[in-house]
Amino acid sequence: MLKVTSLLALWGMSSLVDAQSSQTDCPATGEPIIAHTGEPVGTEQLYDEITMYVTGNASDVGVLYLTDVFGIQLLENKLLADSFGRAGYLTVAPDMFNGTPAPGDINGTPDFNVTKFLADHSPEATDPIIASAIDFMRTELGVKKVVATGYCFGGRYTFRVLAEGKGVDVGFAAHPSLLEDAEISAITGPASIAAADADDMTPAERRSAIEALLLDTGFPYSLALYGGTQHGFGVRANITDPKQKFGKEEAFFQAIRWFGAWA
Repeated sequence: MLKVTSLLALWGMSSLVDAQSSQTDCPATGEPIIAHTGEPVGTEQLYDEITMYVTGNASDVGVLYLTDVFGIQLLENKLLADSFGRAGYLTVAPDMFNGTPAPGDINGTPDFNVTKFLADHSPEATDPIIASAIDFMRTELGVKKVVATGYCFGGRYTFRVLAEGKGVDVGFAAHPSLLEDAEISAITGPASIAAADADDMTPAERRSAIEALLLDTGFPYSLALYGGTQHGFGVRANITDPKQKFGKEEAFFQAIRWFGAWA
């Protein structure tokens, strides 16, 4: 049985002194790997009638980037995908919502029907899109091993594609939502989670239950808890808040270290 690893990191103000040093520079350009602002550097390609946002240079290990409900249309998602590209991974983010993601101001859009949106983008609708993205990465881009990083809505699918025969070898998820026990128990590879301490969708009791389920899988796992963060911090953190900025950046490097260790 693979060695099981458990990490529970609780970041407070004392950790913030290391925030600046955590943002590793890209060796090719000397610029920070993580981009919070600016223009995306990737391209959109069509495969199997699905738009794929592709960024980074060719690599044996490729990152499958599974977005939150705001999709690849959200600037922060493209910029974070670009960050994985600068870290050395060819990265692909499929348009999981066929061009109609949730509105950016989701709480300020009273006519947006969340229940209908989630029903329209159930696993039955979303799994085939992700399967096409994995096929695209392997057959068209020459990726030999696929790792997945998912956020909120996409975090659940990190676990779904870690199941037997789904095509992903290692997974990372930040503040996954709607994640079911059976989806955790079905994984067949290492999984890591970045959690927010103020996430109403995943309270402390649920985090403990998730950790217990991960332990039972027998695969390497980690769960890091970031203080001063809320649901969505992995992508949409308020970077003027040092706690949130640190949490977003550290969660990114958590994923990078996880992929480096297990892929």
